[in-house]
Amino acid sequence: MKNKTLTLLLLLITTFSFSQDIYTILFADGFSNPVEMQNVGDDRLFVVEKRGVIEILQLDGTTNPTPFLDIQNIVLTPGGNYDERGLLGLAFHPDYINNGYFYINYIDNFGNTQISRFSVSTSDSSIADPDSEFQILNVEQPYINHNGGCLRFGPDGYLYIGLGDGGSAGDPENRSQNLQTLLGKMLRIDIDNTDGSTNYVVPSNNPFVGDPNALDEIWSYGLRNPWRFSFDSETDELWIGDVGQGSMEEINRAPAGVSGQNYGWRCYEGTQEYNTSGCPNQSELTFPMAEYTHSGGNCSITGGYVYRGEIYGNFLGIYFYADFCSGEIGTIDQSNNQINHGSYNGSWVSFGEDKNKELYIIDNFGSIYKIEGNILSTTDFNINTISIYPNPASNIINIKSSNNSFIKNISIYDLKGSIALTKNISSLTETNISINSLQSGIYMVKVTSSKGTSIIKKLIVN
Repeated sequence: MKNKTLTLLLLLITTFSFSQDIYTILFADGFSNPVEMQNVGDDRLFVVEKRGVIEILQLDGTTNPTPFLDIQNIVLTPGGNYDERGLLGLAFHPDYINNGYFYINYIDNFGNTQISRFSVSTSDSSIADPDSEFQILNVEQPYINHNGGCLRFGPDGYLYIGLGDGGSAGDPENRSQNLQTLLGKMLRIDIDNTDGSTNYVVPSNNPFVGDPNALDEIWSYGLRNPWRFSFDSETDELWIGDVGQGSMEEINRAPAGVSGQNYGWRCYEGTQEYNTSGCPNQSELTFPMAEYTHSGGNCSITGGYVYRGEIYGNFLGIYFYADFCSGEIGTIDQSNNQINHGSYNGSWVSFGEDKNKELYIIDNFGSIYKIEGNILSTTDFNINTISIYPNPASNIINIKSSNNSFIKNISIYDLKGSIALTKNISSLTETNISINSLQSGIYMVKVTSSKGTSIIKKLIVN
C-alpha cells in the first residue's frame, strides 16, 4: 500500500505543465451524446451513444446508415443536467470473431445498472440482434448519478466492471467502504460460465472469496465514480480515472494482477481528507499515483489509455486522461511525470483506440477527434539515445547523444513550465551546460535535435 506522505511528495515534484505537441484532429461528428468507442480488431469503430444506440464508424470518417444496436426502449435516458443515466459502456468478448458476443452497461427503465450480453446478427456482421439480450448482473442504484459505466475484459479474460458509489454527494450511506454492497467498487467476474444461481461465476482468486463480510465479486473498492478505466496492453497494469467530489480528481494505477486495494473514498478525496469517521488507517489505503485540482475550471476526470500505437514515438508508454469541464488533456509517463497540456476546447467524456491502438478522444457534444503528435524517426532521438549526467547535479550537466544525432537546442523548464535556461548548439553530439544559476529543485530538460524532434527528461538540481 502506498504511504500518503510519500505519494503527496511524489505528486508535488512530478506535476508540471508543458506542451508535448499533442494535436486533436476532427475525425467525425454528428453523434448524439457519445460516451464510448471500441473496436473489434478490424476497420470499424463502435460508438456508444447515451440514448441507447451503438453506431458503426468507418476509418474514412463515415457512419453506417443503420445502427449496430438500438435499444432505446429499454434504456433510461437522462432527465436533467445531473442525471448520468443511459447506455454507458461497451466491451467485446475476447473471442468475438467466433462467438459474436458483446457486453453493455446501461441504466434500465427502473433506474438500475444492468450488465447484459448481446449477440451480433447471424446474417449481417454490421447489425446486432436487439432481442438477444442475456442479463448477467443487475445492481440497484439509489440516485441518478455516479453510475460508473465502464466495463473491460482484462488480460486474464475476465470481465471487469466499474461501479460508482451510488450517487448524491459525499457518499452519504458510506457505500464505497462497505464490502457488502457492489457500489463504489471494481468487480471481476467470469462470464463464460454459470454456477446455477447466477449467469456468471466468481473467479476463485478474487480477493474476498470466502470472506463472510464481503461480496465475492469485488476486486477493489473505495471508488467514487470510476469514469473510464483501461488495461495497458503491454504491462497489463490497470489505470482508473476516478471522479472527485469538489476539489480533487485522481488517477489510480494498479500493478498487473494486484487486487483488494482500498482507494480511500469517502475517507479521502485524492490525498486530501474528506470524511475519516470510522475509516481505516492510512497504511491500509492505496492513494492515487496522480491527481489534479479543480483550479482552472477542472471538475471531472475522464480516464484514458496508455498509448501503444506505432506512429507517435513521443507518446509511447504514456497514459492519457482529460477533464470534462476545462477541456484539458493530461499525460503521465512511465516515470510518473504528470503533464498538463492545456485546454483543447472539448467536453471530453471518453477515449478510444482503433485496431492499431492509435488514440481518439470523444466530445460529449457529438464529435470524435484523433489524437496526433510528432512522428519520431527511428534514426533520430528517442528516450534512450540522450543521456544527462550527473543527475542529480550541482554545477554542470553533460548532455550526450549516443547515436550520433546532432543536438540543436537545450531548454530547461521549471515545474511551472517557465524556461529557466536555454542554449543553442551548433550541431554537436555532446555538450555541457552550467546550472549554477538554477535553484535547487526539479526541472525538465527538453533536448531538440537538428531534425526538429525532441525528448524531455527530468533533472534534479542539488
